[in-house]
Amino acid sequence: MNTPELDWFKSSYSSAQGDDCVEVAVTNHTIHVRDSKDVTRPHFAVGRDGWARFVHYAAQG
Repeated sequence: MNTPELDWFKSSYSSAQGDDCVEVAVTNHTIHVRDSKDVTRPHFAVGRDGWARFVHYAAQG
């Protein structure tokens, strides 16, 4: 399978020191998530609906 290069970004809430953080890349159908401290490790992907449920749950505190 040919995977296009992903455009990774950190949250605007991440500190400038590069502390523990995750990076996210968005495609048409999936959200990819990886550890910013070790980008060579495999990342995981979740569908847009699953991501929306996760963000909603996380926002609840």
